[in-house]
Amino acid sequence: MQNVTIRPAAAHDIAAITRIYAHAVVHGTASFEIDPPDQAEMARRQRTIIDGGYPYIVAEAGGAVMGYGYAGHYRARRAYRWSVEDSVYIASDAHRRGIGRALLAQLIAESEQRGFRQMVAVIGDSRQVASIALHRALGFVLVGTLVSVGFKHGRWLDTVLMQRSLGAGSTTAP
Repeated sequence: MQNVTIRPAAAHDIAAITRIYAHAVVHGTASFEIDPPDQAEMARRQRTIIDGGYPYIVAEAGGAVMGYGYAGHYRARRAYRWSVEDSVYIASDAHRRGIGRALLAQLIAESEQRGFRQMVAVIGDSRQVASIALHRALGFVLVGTLVSVGFKHGRWLDTVLMQRSLGAGSTTAP
């Protein structure tokens, strides 16, 4: 990975973030959305994450956003407030450069700093071997697979669940 800067995402990044996510929605299986959201919806989602006190970051190289990631609430009920779910998306022409690893590592660090105790990866499609390997390399363990829970691009898709403790994890009360 050369000359990539990881920084907090800003409102002016939304056009690039929307393009990256739209490509993933239309061509991939990492997201189970069928229709890509527009910039207004992506801006609303970004604001919700940031206003909720969660990290939302981008990877930038040469003035261009090459990927983005965020951690958001895992589930809405209050007992889940110490757990986050990570999401990382990389521009289609920037894969296999270490950008996803840098983003995920930063999300882990920022989530720990904010006091979160567990990070959950909900990986769309068990064929996402690169994402599964990336999460495993950064300390996640496989906790289960939901078989054939989505249907996209003419086939049934699994969801792979992985988890990693953050900070003191479950060894102490938050």
